[in-house]
Amino acid sequence: MKTTVSNRDILRLAAPVSLSLLIPQLSFLANNIFLGRVGERELGVSGVAGIYYLILVMVGSGLASGVQIQMARRAGEGDHIGIARVFTNGMMLAVFLALCLMMLSLWLAPVLFGLNMRDEENIFYSISFLFIRVWGLPFIMLTQLSNAFYIATGQSRLVIWQSLSATAVNILFDYLLIFGKGGFPALGLEGAAAASVLGELTGCCVAYGVFYFRSIWQRYPVHRYLRFDAELSKRSLRIAAPLIVQFFFSIGGWEVFFLFVEHLGTRELAASQILRSIFGIVGIGTWAFAVASSTMVSNMIGQGRERQVLPLVWKIARISITVTGVICTILLLFPSQFLSLYRDDPELVAFAIPSLRVIVLATLIMSVSTVVFNAVVGTGRTLVNLTMEVACVLTYLLYCYIIIERLRSPLHIAWGSEFVYWTFLLTVSFLYLKSGRWKGKRI
Repeated sequence: MKTTVSNRDILRLAAPVSLSLLIPQLSFLANNIFLGRVGERELGVSGVAGIYYLILVMVGSGLASGVQIQMARRAGEGDHIGIARVFTNGMMLAVFLALCLMMLSLWLAPVLFGLNMRDEENIFYSISFLFIRVWGLPFIMLTQLSNAFYIATGQSRLVIWQSLSATAVNILFDYLLIFGKGGFPALGLEGAAAASVLGELTGCCVAYGVFYFRSIWQRYPVHRYLRFDAELSKRSLRIAAPLIVQFFFSIGGWEVFFLFVEHLGTRELAASQILRSIFGIVGIGTWAFAVASSTMVSNMIGQGRERQVLPLVWKIARISITVTGVICTILLLFPSQFLSLYRDDPELVAFAIPSLRVIVLATLIMSVSTVVFNAVVGTGRTLVNLTMEVACVLTYLLYCYIIIERLRSPLHIAWGSEFVYWTFLLTVSFLYLKSGRWKGKRI
């Protein structure tokens, strides 16, 4: 696949990715709605424990992004064998990383939650949820690798199938296991964790089933490279390691934010979990264009067309902010109706509306900053990305510590941290791209 700077190529890559992101958001929405019917505590705790699991998932996403950059560069060079080698080796690395993170979490999670949460029931529910949830990690990491392959090779529409199947299974078992329907026990929060694991297992099977049954393996002969390649692994990890640490810092900062909010109270925690879903909804378009940005930039460099990188990035950013603006307008016009989906509690809805308005406005900045930042990822300068992310997260955490932990400010002021983070990230990413220091890197 050799890309151009046309709107058609941007949308051809981003649209299927956007749909594949929309489908899991339906699962996340259903999960929160169901737990909201169970209770505020369950809804809030799913936020703290869910973000911890998201940190693990994003570590896998860092590996997948690093592998995707390599595969996109090989695609730009027309090297199918190179893509197959990178893909196969990436799967081996993903399984190993997932198993290590599982073992670490089974030991670390009780310590982390015990030291940082103040409510004993919240600690108990968080640990119970996570001890089930981590069993889905190998499946989701393998799925991330398959998605990276499909996107890098211009077959992004194929990621929809695994997304559809995983979401359908997740929502079905959410309903059955949370409420105890169809002869299943009513497991509440633990039922939500089990349903998610079943969904991730299903999605993984479908993702690789598509690869096999559509005979994609004939064009990209992964079966020839089943032996571990240490040299290729070093190259992949050299690119992916900064991204892994970067994603760890990025979502880790959000985990600290939620732990601080837990200190404010159960209502603040429940409201924040509802508000977190806004990033998923708005991110349907934003993250799809971010994926398009990193993939197309890497592909363009592989073609030797570095001069066209900046026009491509600005074009993607304009489309991204337009799509985000439409979604934000809807949320601002109907805030009560949206929040009432999760829990039919007028007091909770009224409490969350000021924070919702803050978040919606912050996502407009996010829609541009993610595109520009992922363009830097596409250049292969992942150590630069890591430096940017660490600086942004440290600034974000300083704001959170002062505003939430020390001053005990209202929730909508606490969520102003999103303005700090995304504005900083946009500024440093823009300055780096304009500098041209990324040119001439071989990966």
